[in-house]
Amino acid sequence: MRNLKIVLVALLFATGTAMAQEGMWLLTQLGQIDLQKKGVELKATDLYSPGKTALYSAILQVGGGSGSFVSPDGLVLTNHHVAFTALQRSSSTEANFLADGFLATTRKEEIQAPGYRALMVTEIRDVTSEAIRAAGDEKDPALREKMINSWIAAMTDRIEKEGSDIRAQVAEMFNGKQYLLFAYKEFRDLRIVYAPPMSIGNYGGETDNWMWPRHTGDFSFLRVYVSPEGKGTAYDPANVPYKPQVWLRTPATSLKEGDAAFVMGFPGFTTRYRTSTSVHWNQTYNYPFTVQNFGEIIGLCEKLTENDPAGKLKVASLTKGLANTMKNYQGKLDGMKRTNFLQRKIDFEAEFMQWAGSTKANSEKYGTILEREKKQYQLLGDTKERDNIYSLFQGLAGLQSSMANQLYFLAREMEKPEGERQPGLTEETRKQAMEGLDYAFADYYEPVDKALLIRALKKAAALPPGQRITGLSYILDDGSQTPDDFAMKAVSASKLNDPEYVKSIWNKSSAELEALNDPFITMAAKLYPMGQDMQKVNEVFSANVTSIRKEYLDALFAWKGASIYPDANGTIRFTSGRVKGYRPRNAVVYEPFTSLAGVVEKNTGAEPFNAPKGLIDLSQAHDYGRWADPVLKDVPLAFLTTCDITGGNSGSPIMNARGELAGVVFDGNYEAMISDWQYDPDLQRAISCDIRYILFVTEKFGKAGFLLDEMQVKR
Repeated sequence: MRNLKIVLVALLFATGTAMAQEGMWLLTQLGQIDLQKKGVELKATDLYSPGKTALYSAILQVGGGSGSFVSPDGLVLTNHHVAFTALQRSSSTEANFLADGFLATTRKEEIQAPGYRALMVTEIRDVTSEAIRAAGDEKDPALREKMINSWIAAMTDRIEKEGSDIRAQVAEMFNGKQYLLFAYKEFRDLRIVYAPPMSIGNYGGETDNWMWPRHTGDFSFLRVYVSPEGKGTAYDPANVPYKPQVWLRTPATSLKEGDAAFVMGFPGFTTRYRTSTSVHWNQTYNYPFTVQNFGEIIGLCEKLTENDPAGKLKVASLTKGLANTMKNYQGKLDGMKRTNFLQRKIDFEAEFMQWAGSTKANSEKYGTILEREKKQYQLLGDTKERDNIYSLFQGLAGLQSSMANQLYFLAREMEKPEGERQPGLTEETRKQAMEGLDYAFADYYEPVDKALLIRALKKAAALPPGQRITGLSYILDDGSQTPDDFAMKAVSASKLNDPEYVKSIWNKSSAELEALNDPFITMAAKLYPMGQDMQKVNEVFSANVTSIRKEYLDALFAWKGASIYPDANGTIRFTSGRVKGYRPRNAVVYEPFTSLAGVVEKNTGAEPFNAPKGLIDLSQAHDYGRWADPVLKDVPLAFLTTCDITGGNSGSPIMNARGELAGVVFDGNYEAMISDWQYDPDLQRAISCDIRYILFVTEKFGKAGFLLDEMQVKR
């Protein structure tokens, strides 16, 4: 096992192009990377050029993941699991688009992707000096962060007023060393064009999730619509397909082992510059609680919908999302334990402390960083059990509980002076939240909703005396009712399961809401004071820890010197690598490609390995069209690269050296789930669905060859 010093120093703090062998790089950093040395035939300005169109203009943030324009008429390629919720919300037991797939043979047949939006980057600008100026000479980290957040809210609000389809975000990099403004064009009319059935798009289910070898055709096509004037607007029958200035072409030649590839997308969050204190917190508390909590909720949903197809469809998006995160966190736990990651972090920090103590100046400046961070975590540790259970009432105690908390919170916040509200909370954001209500209610299923509430209340009742949620004492401590009794009465008495009713009270004051005597609003009002106390603690913790982590990065810069990429934070990034297999353990070698034949080999006829007959017939007849690989003599299905990805990259286009569409990223490998904390070139792999399989399924199985024509694919 390699020494942590090698992993962190050689990979995280090497200089120049050595560092560029990994990383989720900002587009503004592309000039630091020797693209040609990495096998990329494009120039940095071909990928991103301020104020000009370039390849980045084809990349979208969509549905919690990523996607890309693949035709001149706004056709978007993303993952089946990114489009999953849209398919679920549009389905019924009579027309189950999850199970059976969906195809619009004409533009008029394309259906809404309910609740979905897409963002396209239009500008990236460094605003660090403005952010620092907004904080002035303030030394207190919490006040300083509040001043910067107020400035951010005012700035983004000003930019968004320039157009109804303009969105703005100021993202903090390196824990406050840098602030970047990202401006976006927002698309709010997305429609479903083609999605294969679950037996292709989710083949292998949770059994194969995060695993290799993989045989999942995880792709779907959407289309972006705009007003006739080109504005991103809500759904309107008069809207027309968007005409992107840049869209991705499919390649004339196939990828093979060793070829260069790169990814552009919107990775979620990584924590590669965290200390052992953060590792310990997540390994000991955060990850285990989440794994257990989500596992219990999934089991509850499965039990209550076992013989109810309609109920199963309603909770499909919830259980899939929970299962995905649960397996990811379990993989992180396994990876941390397998590599003794915590101890290796501690060893690295011991070397850091030796350096920090080597001179008086270093000692005064950096010697207390690690100890001060530990004290901050102690603030959270004192109430961690209570805080975990309290969080259930913010979204995992049923829809009515969630709606009541949202209604009451918004009302109380809007009653505060503007400068004291949560940053970015305005009448406009309140209105936008109301516009999304119908999508939340699309997933409502009363038996599960009620069971989630009962479960949360029982969890709260079981808390030790020093960790009780005081706002629930009127339910749990008077002895006149059980959690089951309260839930039965509350669910039947409340009208918060009616979206039209919720809309009718959306803008009421907190006093008016309390006067309704709705049991869930009453509970939300009683929970609110503790929530405010917790929020203040978390704000102080966040500000102080962010400030300390910035000091730590300053120290690491001073110690090692580097040109490094910031942790992923949902902003657009570039990463590159090679097509390459790996060795997960002794005497086991994984090749970099799977193919259609593997689908047939795994097929059992029962979920999750229930390949559709039409696909099996195509395989057995060797009816591959032009999509067979000359080496595999089969249709390539999925492939591995050393590209550095994480959650949020789902649906990202993966491109060959010439910037042509080689496939779509859909997963990472289980052995490298620790990758959010460190990149391991020997183990970390991005799993992508090969464009040849996507086109094969679309044309030969889906009978949608017209989409290939639209993409200008030679047939």
